[in-house]
Amino acid sequence: MYQVVLCTCPNMESAKKIATHLVQEKYAACINIIPNIVSIYRWQENIECSEEVQLFIKTESIKFNIVCSEINRIHPYDTPEVIALNIQQGDKHYLNWIKESLN
Repeated sequence: MYQVVLCTCPNMESAKKIATHLVQEKYAACINIIPNIVSIYRWQENIECSEEVQLFIKTESIKFNIVCSEINRIHPYDTPEVIALNIQQGDKHYLNWIKESLN
């Protein structure tokens, strides 16, 4: 099974660092970096509003634990967002490419 793992980052520098590491180590096949998102959230009993960068990480579900562990190790946030969404369907050529990229 394949997954998209979502992770927000405080800036492009940290997003590129995490993305490069995950692809280089073959924990992710591809990562899209989407700049200029706005996140509103509760943190330490305050409502916060921050500009962030969103990572869309494409990987296999069996690699989720290592992806999560590496994000937590590298990420500058105390509690980074790491949320996995299962890919229910996809073009077989693209899904095969994900699998081949992770071997």
